[in-house]
Amino acid sequence: MRGTEFLPVSREDMLRKEWYYYDFLVVMADAYVDHPSFGSTLIARLLEAEGYRVAVLAQPDWHSAEAFTAMGRPRFGVFIGGGNLDSMVAHYTVAGRRRERDLYSPGGRMGCRPDRPTIVYANRAREAFGSDMPIVIGGLEASLRRFAHYDYWDDKVRRPILFDAPADLLVYGMGETATREIARRLANKVPVREITDVRGTAYIASQADRCIYRPVTVPSYERVREDRREYAAATKLQYDENDPIRGRGVVQPCQGRYLTANPPARPLPREELDRLYDLPFTREVHPMYTQGVPAIEEVRFSITHNRGCFGGCNFCALTFHQGRMVTSRSIESVVREAEILTKDPQFKGYIHDVGGPTANFRHASCPGQKKHGCCKNRSCLAPEPCKNLDADHSEYTELLRRLRALPGVKKVFVRSGIRYDYMLLDRNPEFFRELVAHHISGQLKVAPEHCVSSVLDYMGKPHFHVFEKFWRKYRKLNETDRKEQYLVPYLMSSHPGCTLADAVQLAEFLHKTGHQPEQVQDFYPTPGTISTCMYYTGLDPRDMTEVYVARTPHEKALQRALLQWGRRELRPLVVEALEQAGRTDLIGYEDRCLIRPQKGEKYFGKQPQQPEKKQPERQPGAGNFRHRREGTAGRKGRMSQRKKDAFAKRRKEK
Repeated sequence: MRGTEFLPVSREDMLRKEWYYYDFLVVMADAYVDHPSFGSTLIARLLEAEGYRVAVLAQPDWHSAEAFTAMGRPRFGVFIGGGNLDSMVAHYTVAGRRRERDLYSPGGRMGCRPDRPTIVYANRAREAFGSDMPIVIGGLEASLRRFAHYDYWDDKVRRPILFDAPADLLVYGMGETATREIARRLANKVPVREITDVRGTAYIASQADRCIYRPVTVPSYERVREDRREYAAATKLQYDENDPIRGRGVVQPCQGRYLTANPPARPLPREELDRLYDLPFTREVHPMYTQGVPAIEEVRFSITHNRGCFGGCNFCALTFHQGRMVTSRSIESVVREAEILTKDPQFKGYIHDVGGPTANFRHASCPGQKKHGCCKNRSCLAPEPCKNLDADHSEYTELLRRLRALPGVKKVFVRSGIRYDYMLLDRNPEFFRELVAHHISGQLKVAPEHCVSSVLDYMGKPHFHVFEKFWRKYRKLNETDRKEQYLVPYLMSSHPGCTLADAVQLAEFLHKTGHQPEQVQDFYPTPGTISTCMYYTGLDPRDMTEVYVARTPHEKALQRALLQWGRRELRPLVVEALEQAGRTDLIGYEDRCLIRPQKGEKYFGKQPQQPEKKQPERQPGAGNFRHRREGTAGRKGRMSQRKKDAFAKRRKEK
């Protein structure tokens, strides 16, 4: 059902509703967009559905506590969300440059929220409401920083976020179940210090044995700060226990106290997920923002149908946040949301996406996962798929068919990430055929990321022959349907384990296949991922072996330039990279060469060494045509010299 009004954002809004008190204050680091794609909005609407009076404080002025007290004191507590996107990623590029736009702020303006807003807002809320006010932090920023973590922007190991943000509880992962339980207890006057058994939460304890979930102790903040092997060992243990079925509590000592994380919450069952997305969202930007909020445009006519991802990419934060267990909404729930979209005056008949973390996942990876949890030390898909993997797209295919058949819907696109390796495992070819026939908007974006097996192993991705098999099948299906649809591969440079020689190999593949990527993503070390652990420690936490890491900006620039060899301004870097890699054979005139020599370079004028070719036998009557045509290829320099000699001779005669 579509809502008719927003939640209160001011004292005036409260008075119009005849509210003289409210129960919970939800503080958002993003602008207030009343849409289910915004995590803090989901939490606010969930609390409202539980019968509480909820007020919203979006991107408050953090320079004083005044904005926090403007609506009065909440009766039960404050919930703080750090935003849909990590604030430091939202504010800075991987090169450390300040971004020009913040898509989650009004008009895309920068400066509407501070760096690390979870910490800043928690301090202001504590200042505003005192030590007795329960404060709960959650969202992506809190989830990924719940343990001691390497911070790329400070280039050091920071404490668990609860030691910097003066909150009582931290909710990690998809926090609806934990939030509902915390709110119920706070409303029943249970002291927040006694709420220590809720799954999917973390808190600071004065004693190590307070956790009731068979806790495992990981190396302390002090040890992981000083010893990189200890950091890698801690990361491994944290990932091992991040499972809602078999996971245990995790305790990390820090400066005389103990960060205690309970096991993850169970994923929401389908019925509860349906109820959550049926809540009365207005699906609009709050009217107080006259310039709008750019982030709404990406999701206004998109639908999220699933949660979780068993893809297991080591550089992706989803494993540590949403988890590996996939759950999904019912087809009927998704259709109801699509029917709401068709009634929007701005709807032009196109549903832009029906996806999620990975669009073509609808269920757990195997039947045993629901009973025993996800396998420890084993990926479902890479480097080889598990023999127990249930690769079935039948329900997703039916969902897309139902959406296509809705009155007013012209096209339904799939633009979220597609796991092509999972698609190829499905023995039923219907989904692949229908994807190509109906659901691609000119180009399909997939993420092979690299072509070198060793690099892909560090990434947790399938080997490259899988992508090549997918690419061949994609081309064949497009040819059969007489469609001109392109495949756009996402590529990553400078991932831990990727050497300059590996980057050259990827550049050779791109050159051979005619791809010249306009953009290449440098590896971005965000908190809480296995790849970030590799970047910081130089160790693979899975087996503690050493990993090569491109650390300096210049090393990263060399790898990135190789993948964009055709850009003129990057030519000096390409030459330097090829020299360092010992691959100057790729500077020349042959078709396989990345770049040609230029005047003034030491490679200029050098002719490629080509193997001797057996001249074809002359055929009677053929004359010299075939010989001339075959013999002139690659001989522009020799022909030019003959012309120069003839010109010099004529000049001398004159």
